[in-house]
Amino acid sequence: MIAIKTLASSSKGNCYYVTDGNTPLVLEAGINFREIRKALDFNTSNLAGCLITHEHGDHCKGLKDVLRAGIDCYASDGTWDALLLDGHHRGHPVKSHEPFTIGTWTIMPFDAQHDVSEPLGFLLANKAGDKLLFATDTYYIKYKFKNVSHMLIECNYSKEILDRNIEEGITPKVMRKRLLRSHFSLENVKEFLKANDLSRVQEIHLLHLSDSNSDEALFKREIQQLTGKVVYIA
Repeated sequence: MIAIKTLASSSKGNCYYVTDGNTPLVLEAGINFREIRKALDFNTSNLAGCLITHEHGDHCKGLKDVLRAGIDCYASDGTWDALLLDGHHRGHPVKSHEPFTIGTWTIMPFDAQHDVSEPLGFLLANKAGDKLLFATDTYYIKYKFKNVSHMLIECNYSKEILDRNIEEGITPKVMRKRLLRSHFSLENVKEFLKANDLSRVQEIHLLHLSDSNSDEALFKREIQQLTGKVVYIA
């Protein structure tokens, strides 16, 4: 049984707590460690690890303190190099398509598409047969996944809302190109979901919504209508 708790999900910071009842993890450390501790009722001594997708501050701002707290952290070589933290004894480099284990989790990293050194997504499987897909800050996922039970997936913006905001001067035009090549749009999320077998999916968590180029109610409604699954906005 997988339990998920969103500690933060925005351009200001991202952090998620997941557990299978045996091995608790945090995904990303984009908020200060004291905020992580507070959100988890100061029960962080049992955290088995922290997965980091890439080096942007809203995903790793609290990483140094997480390492300092004695929590093993996992990221790509490119991410460790970009953060100038390669060689830290609690920092573990992982590679796309090379699985590793943390407690009762087997974790498969996969390459993501973002404007950073070596971004990753993660597929986490536990011994009970549950699978959790975690993908954020990627404008495209080229893989298909089988038997996923839980999805934590970025849905940053809608192209329609973005174009309307650019036309009205709310969003700078220069932002459009970057968003299209760095973040997951509602439209691309829907195409990704259509391409995958969702028969075992229990719930979908939409992450990292833009402050100005998204619509929580619209996104939730459209993904629910498409998939017939329980949808949460993180």
